[in-house]
Amino acid sequence: MGGAAPPGTVLVVDDDAAIRRSLERGLRLSGFEVRTAPDGLGALTAIADGPPDVLVLDVSMPGMSGIEVCARLRADGRDLPVLMLSALDETADRIAGLQAGGDDYLVKPFALQELVLRLRALLRRRPPVAQDRVLRVADLLIDPAARTARRGGRPVDLTRREFELLEVLARNAGLVLTRDQLLERVWGYDFDVRSDAVDTFVSYLRRKLETDGAPRLIQTVRGVGFVLREEP
Repeated sequence: MGGAAPPGTVLVVDDDAAIRRSLERGLRLSGFEVRTAPDGLGALTAIADGPPDVLVLDVSMPGMSGIEVCARLRADGRDLPVLMLSALDETADRIAGLQAGGDDYLVKPFALQELVLRLRALLRRRPPVAQDRVLRVADLLIDPAARTARRGGRPVDLTRREFELLEVLARNAGLVLTRDQLLERVWGYDFDVRSDAVDTFVSYLRRKLETDGAPRLIQTVRGVGFVLREEP
C-alpha cells in the first residue's frame, strides 16, 4: 500500500474484555501484531517487558486511568506514540489526555478503519530532515537534535507532539500553514479528519511560550491557518 507504514506492534489497553477482543481481532486482520492489557498497571508491566510500537489506551479505567498511565510514561522519558480512547466526546477528558502526553484520540464508538489509519499515521516514517541546525525565531531557540526549546534563555517543557508542531512552524517561520498542512506534516494524516487538534495544540504552545507576558509568536491568520513570526 503506497505511503502506508509497515505493520507494527500495538498494545491495546482497555478494561472492557469485549473491546479488547474486538480490537485484537480487527487489528491482526489489518496486519498488526497485537498485545493486550486489561488495566493501567498491566499496561506499564507489558511496556516494561517489551515496548510496543504504538499504544491504544482507554482514558477511563478503574484503578490507574489511561491519563495516569500516559503521564507516567512521559515522566519516565518514554517517547511511545499513544492514541487515547474516550467513551464520550468529553472535551475535558480529551484535553486531559493530550496534556498528559497523548498524541491522538478517538471517541467510542469508532470505525476500525479509522483506528487503523490513525495508527498508521502515528507509525509513518517521515522523510529525514536536517537535524543539526538550531532554529531561531526572535528569542525562541529550537534544537531539533536534542528536541529542546528555549525562549529568552528559559527552557520550555513540551510534549512530543507540541515539540513536533513547534518545529514544523519554526522550519516554516514567516510562512502561513493551513490546518490541513499541519495535520499532514505533524500528525501524518492524509485523510479527512477533524482539525480542532491543531487549534488545541496551538493553545497549549501559546500558554507555554507566553509566560511572564512574553509577546505572541504563533499568529492566527483568520480563515487560513497559523504562522510563527514576531509581530512588530
